[in-house]
Amino acid sequence: MSNHYLTLAEVKELLTEEHEKRELVASQKNAMGHAMTVCELSAKDARKLVEEISAIEGVSEYAAVKVADLLPKYPEDVRAIFSKERITIDPKTINLIIEVVSKYL
Repeated sequence: MSNHYLTLAEVKELLTEEHEKRELVASQKNAMGHAMTVCELSAKDARKLVEEISAIEGVSEYAAVKVADLLPKYPEDVRAIFSKERITIDPKTINLIIEVVSKYL
């Protein structure tokens, strides 16, 4: 079994599909409500964005998923996402990430 991170949009899609089949427990309902409130992308677009961001050198899948969830528009937002990563992100990479994200907004 391989592990990979899910975007909030993918979680929303999975919980919505599951909700059509059965009653969700309270924590699942809360997660679905949160996802429906904050998600701006479809699960398909979110996954495409993660793939594009992951292709940038030095960007982990975890960071790419965070980018897809938060859709940063400013360099400070990108730096905040990468603050827990063990790499220093350069201004060129930050601008590239913002450019890729802007295609999905």
